[in-house]
Amino acid sequence: MAERPARRAPKPHAASVIRTERLTPHMQRVVLGGDGLADFTAGTSTDHYVKLLFGAEGVTYPEPFDMARIREEFPRDQWPVTRTYTVRAWDPELRELTLDFVIHGDEGLAGPWATRVQAGEIVRFLGPGGAYAPDAGADWHLLAGDESALPAIAASLEAMPDGARVHAFVEVAGPEEEQKIDSDVEVVWLHRGDRPIGEALVEAVRGLSFPEGRVHAFVHGEAAFVKELRRLLRVEHEVAREDLSISGYWRLGHNEDGWQAAKRDWNAQVEAEQEAPPAA
Repeated sequence: MAERPARRAPKPHAASVIRTERLTPHMQRVVLGGDGLADFTAGTSTDHYVKLLFGAEGVTYPEPFDMARIREEFPRDQWPVTRTYTVRAWDPELRELTLDFVIHGDEGLAGPWATRVQAGEIVRFLGPGGAYAPDAGADWHLLAGDESALPAIAASLEAMPDGARVHAFVEVAGPEEEQKIDSDVEVVWLHRGDRPIGEALVEAVRGLSFPEGRVHAFVHGEAAFVKELRRLLRVEHEVAREDLSISGYWRLGHNEDGWQAAKRDWNAQVEAEQEAPPAA
């Protein structure tokens, strides 16, 4: 049997920071541009995401930057780590890529970086990926998520077909975290306060009087409430799997490295539990 050719490391994009903006007390915007985006393309998905590459502290990588070479020549603990962020907007004419970051003070890697990065700095990233866009053939749409899903929900609302019937729920810490979205859809902003993450969101979606017809749903955010809403939609409301974009973007108590390592098994377990026929 012939040997399978080695899988080549994807080539990252290298963009420049054009400007930054604090949108709310806990949301920071970073806009990228420059010649490094000459080959960047994005389709019609409204949940496009990129994987930012953060180099190990104190490590200098050879130029031109080559992930395959880095993996061959550097110990694993010196490889760049990735953090996944949704594309809030892509302007193909200006060739500007907008990313929004949830900020929790000095916690995490990407959030603190976004608050201190300066115009002119180079950012390397992989992507984009993405698979969801509002289905114009659906009878109505359901969008639900926390802060981590807000960029994709906002992009989706701005791409909704004219006259689309939409129920959109976004849970944030408080009223100061609400954002202006360029859409005629009225967003139901749920203020978390001291309640557990996702509790208000699950309560609101459960209390919704579901319209007749086929729903196209987008539900993303913290894994625990996503699991509850998946059960509500798949089991109780019998929403077809192909009409549901649903995923735990993150999990309380896990950083992205730990969560991504466990996510596939977690998704499979959740699906098996919720797709299993009821006991006789």
